[in-house]
Amino acid sequence: MLGGGANNLSHAREFIAIGENLHTTRVLSKKGKRFHVDGGKEYLSYVDSLGSEGELLIPEEAKSGQDYDQGRIKHIKIALQMCMGEFGDEESGVSYLLSVIRRQEQFEADFLDINVDEYSLDQREREDAMEWLAAFVLANSDLPVAIDSSATSVIEVGLAVCARESKPMQSPLLNSASLERLDVLDLAADHGARVIATASGDSGMPTDSSSRLENLARMMDAVNDCGIEPSDVFLDPLIFPIAVDGDYGNHVLETIAGLRSEYGDSVHITGGFSNVSFGLPERKLINLVFLDLARRAGADSGIIDPVALSAEVQQGLDRDSRSFRLAENVLSGGDRDCSEYLKAWRKKELVSL
Repeated sequence: MLGGGANNLSHAREFIAIGENLHTTRVLSKKGKRFHVDGGKEYLSYVDSLGSEGELLIPEEAKSGQDYDQGRIKHIKIALQMCMGEFGDEESGVSYLLSVIRRQEQFEADFLDINVDEYSLDQREREDAMEWLAAFVLANSDLPVAIDSSATSVIEVGLAVCARESKPMQSPLLNSASLERLDVLDLAADHGARVIATASGDSGMPTDSSSRLENLARMMDAVNDCGIEPSDVFLDPLIFPIAVDGDYGNHVLETIAGLRSEYGDSVHITGGFSNVSFGLPERKLINLVFLDLARRAGADSGIIDPVALSAEVQQGLDRDSRSFRLAENVLSGGDRDCSEYLKAWRKKELVSL
């Protein structure tokens, strides 16, 4: 759990980091430092769970598809496929996934979020992948897991594994419930799970802070009806890419402030902070500044990369720097078309904080 930091007194609440690095959606670039070619074979370098240098050989069978052709390597998906016996070399897949778990533990994640939605188009295969991965994580970490899927059946499989394999103090987190998927609240109640409740509406996404607050108030009523304690609820206002609409940042920040005013400290407030930077360069800068703004508004949790947005990085944030101010101006709607931010990026004036 990440604290407020001695030099960041406005972050009065302890921060609950929901580590997102065990998602089959996660990608690494072929242009990145971890990718290299040796003897005509392609590898990803990593530090294994014992601190030694390791290499993941990318199987030839994993190189088909648009993502790989465009230089995007879905490394968690590949490692999981290896563990599930699709490409052989299960030992390498296991070593790689263990390294991802250990890194998130090292950087003080409070939950390990598991998402296998892009493992396969076949729902039964996704259920099997969730069953294997949830059991693997619980066997190799003392941290609780967040069971994350767009499919209720996959969530049900994950929660069943938690009921069978979890250690004491490993109560899972269900990610997520919404007005269009209220049935999963019964699953959470039946399994003693905490729950992320999003601001999604009955038939679509919220359009402003008012619709977010209205939807989340209805979610709180549904949560209460299921007997779930407010302290086990993580409200998610839903974070959208700021490059699409300059108002999106303010919609979220206003919602967070409104939720904190309405519910005080009885609930947690979270969100997928990496969503805000889609389509922009220097994504880590945008993510970090928005997380800072959200924490000042009242958020006490985030679905984040706990390595990139570690406690040390958050506490060392320089709010007086030009890079911070440029990013803040984008996120607060001042630089609506991101033109000043992009101009500074092209001139190489942005500094990752």
